[in-house]
Parts: sequence; structure tokens; C-alpha cells
Amino acid sequence: MKQYHDLLQDILDNGEKKDDRTGVGTYSVFGRSLRFDLRTGFPAITTKKLAWKAVCGELLWFIEGSGDEFRLKEILHGDRQSEKSTIWTENANADYWVNKRMKRHPGDLGRIYGVQWRKWRKPVIRINKVILQNHDQLLELIEGIKSDPYGRRHIITAWNPGELDLMALPPCHMMAQFYVNNGRLSCQMYQRSADFPLGVPFNIASYALFTHMIAQVCNLDVGEFIHTIGDAHIYLNQIDGVREQLSREPLPLPTLHLNPEIKDITQFTMDDIQLINYQSHPTINFPFST
Repeated sequence: MKQYHDLLQDILDNGEKKDDRTGVGTYSVFGRSLRFDLRTGFPAITTKKLAWKAVCGELLWFIEGSGDEFRLKEILHGDRQSEKSTIWTENANADYWVNKRMKRHPGDLGRIYGVQWRKWRKPVIRINKVILQNHDQLLELIEGIKSDPYGRRHIITAWNPGELDLMALPPCHMMAQFYVNNGRLSCQMYQRSADFPLGVPFNIASYALFTHMIAQVCNLDVGEFIHTIGDAHIYLNQIDGVREQLSREPLPLPTLHLNPEIKDITQFTMDDIQLINYQSHPTINFPFST
């Protein structure tokens, strides 16, 4: 994970101080990338503790096609009414979203990531009428990789310009493209906005896991995960934590184990995913800006 730490240092050293919509302010750089060989270890951050259970739960929630924060609580805590929070709780309860939610039920985050992945609204003409049908990008992606592995259209996207107002938070990790070579599956993800200390380690782990899962159901090995970033930033209230993290020595990477019996992307559960030999330095409590 040295390249992650190098880019964290780059933002500290070269970032421009900017105002932002949260009112906190950031140091920001634009247009950066990270590349991880998934064959040499799973890219879990070790200089602070990774919220691994949260990574797995959120990805399974996306794969399910849900935008219901109560369902995420059920996946993570076994109870839809759990008083424990999730990484989406603040967005679900944010005033700007609650005020425009109208008749939506509590916990509804709108048409966010998983909803776009599994239920993209596709216009279809029927007897001189245009109706909207759900289009399953995820299953189409997997079928495309299986049937035409060398195709250049293996893309999944959450950025739907016509529905941004129907989302509690417009997607930060917007789209991913998958690529097959020599029996290995690689993924390049584009992220428009990246909270580098808090969010990016989570995003790296999530898309690395996603790549492993898709590779398994497509009977492929893994290749690389390439993380391409637009606005990479550190919030001003995260500076002390970043300096503490950069003073720590990275530890060996863990390995990922998936239940080899799972051949359908929709059938993975929390019990089918294990991070082996993960060790890390203690948690750093970076503030979360919404």
C-alpha cells in the first residue's frame, strides 16, 4: 500500500487549499491513480484498521440492488431496527435529503449505487408510449464477460444524470470497466470525489473484493485493480490524523478467501467472505464530513 501513502503525502505537500460544500475545507489535487496487483495480496490498509465488515456489507447491499439503509442494518447487524449506525446513516438522516423525501419511507436513500446497478430505468416504446423498464447492469456485465471476455463494453455505472436529484448522495465512485487478459480479470474504477484518509481505503477494498467476486463467478483469476481519481482531497480537520498515519510502517497484506461454491454473484453472503491474516495499526478516528 506504499502508493496509497505516497499519494496521501502528495496531497499534503501539493494540495491546493479549497472551500467545499461541507464548509470544512480541503487540501485537494486533481487527476491521480493507484494500481494494485491483486495476485500479490489483498489491498487492505494496514496503517489503520479497515472497517472490513462494513466493506463487505455495503458491497452485498449494492449487489442486492437496495437503497434502503434499514436493509443495510439487517445485513450488518441482523436487525432492520438496530440502533447501530451504518456508514449511510448520516446521509439517510441529513436535512437536505429528509426535506425532499416527501412520501418515501424512513431509511430510503433513493436511487443510489445498487439501485442503478440493478434497476437502471430504461425507456422502451410500447404502442406509441414510452415506458420505463428496469435494466440490470450487473447481470448484463457478468453475462458479457462470460460470452465476450475480450469486449470493450464491460462497464457498470452509478452516475445517472437524470436521477441525481433522486439520490441522497450523488455517486462518488461513478463507474467501473472490467478487462480480461490471459484468463485474468482486471477492473478500473473512476471516482469523481475522494475523501482520501477516510473513504479511499474503503473504496479500494470494496472494488478489489468486487473484482474477486466477479472473477470467481466468471471462472477467471484476478489481475489488477486500477483506481482513477478526479478530486483527491484531505479535509482540514483530518490533517493531524493523516500525519499520524504516515508515521506508521505498513504491515504485510492479507489474503482474501471466497467460498468457492458460489457461482452466482447474487448468492454471496457475509459468511462466504473472509480476510485471512489481516493485521493493522489501531483505528484513527477521522471526522466524516457530509
